Amino acid sequence: MSLTIQPAPIRKVLNVRATPQRAFEIFTVGFDRWWPKTHHIGTSPLKKAVIEPNVGGRWYGLHEDGSESLWGDVLAWEPPARLVLAWRINGEWRYDPALLTTVEVRFMGLDSGETRVEFEHRDLDRFGDSDTANKTRESMGGGWGKILDSFQSVVNG
Repeated sequence: MSLTIQPAPIRKVLNVRATPQRAFEIFTVGFDRWWPKTHHIGTSPLKKAVIEPNVGGRWYGLHEDGSESLWGDVLAWEPPARLVLAWRINGEWRYDPALLTTVEVRFMGLDSGETRVEFEHRDLDRFGDSDTANKTRESMGGGWGKILDSFQSVVNG
């Protein structure tokens, strides 16, 4: 009998100099201000990144050629405390409506006036067999770190 090791969720924690309300707004409504234009799917350069502000809304990219690339949908919208997104981009960086991995972001006010942002991308075993899932997790872990650094810079800027 072989033991299959499931990939651990990708977890990132950062503090930003803002209230939870402001941090949530920049993360969601201000998504295009901080999402790196280099991180997208599709063949045309990314023009704008969007998160629609409601449960059932989409998160997606608008491209310079006028096309849209869907990334997933909004599963929970609880300003200013919590956002949950369905990530439906597979390990080949293509939209897959049958895939569901989950991105959860929590915003917690601190006594210092800052906000603690806890990020978790989970259900990574759904990327496929354990080798594929672990390779995808490894690749995405660094990417999420750089993306969240961009968010932190915009909030603190």
